[in-house]
Amino acid sequence: MIGQSLLVLHIAAGSIALLTAILALATAKGGTNHVRVGRVYAISMTVIFLTAVPLAILGTDIFLLLIAVFSFYLVFAGWRFARNRRGHPRPVDWAAVGIMGLTGLGMWGYGAVLGTQGDAQWVTMVVFGTLAGALALADGQFYRLMTGGRSRAGKMRIQRHLSNMLAGTIATVTAVLVVNVDFNPVWVPWILPTVIMTPLITWWNIRVAKGSRVPART
Repeated sequence: MIGQSLLVLHIAAGSIALLTAILALATAKGGTNHVRVGRVYAISMTVIFLTAVPLAILGTDIFLLLIAVFSFYLVFAGWRFARNRRGHPRPVDWAAVGIMGLTGLGMWGYGAVLGTQGDAQWVTMVVFGTLAGALALADGQFYRLMTGGRSRAGKMRIQRHLSNMLAGTIATVTAVLVVNVDFNPVWVPWILPTVIMTPLITWWNIRVAKGSRVPART
């Protein structure tokens, strides 16, 4: 009964997250509508995380647990980069980066286990583990530069905000895809959105570097 209720809430939050992710992409960055929609998206992703964790524990699903932590970090970090306009890291920021790094290591380790068992999802774990490590390093590097006022946040903060939030959007699209599409090998629906949408993140970061984006606000 509890599991079913959590699943219903999880699916409802996922539907809202998908809708608000699309709306956030469609609205002017930094504008009032973008900020409001972004808040709803962040709340929805938080609900997804808070329901995914007990569902994973109830089902002893390590794969789901790792994906849940990975996805939530993206939105949490993206929100923190928007909120913390000076870019000065707080302990919670460093803790989040550490957890993301450990999650990446956990994904590599679990991927190795799945590989020895002949489970094709080892590919998903290795790819996501690599992404987790790369994001943790990039965000950690940003915080290191900001520590002690050695650098100004400026465009770098916006780039980190966009990178994490767009990655969170990829995670949302991926979740919808894997639930509704049956494909062999099974790892393709998990990886395909990342392959398709990563160039968008690169393009957006280039635009920010050229000064064509509006600073993110909350």
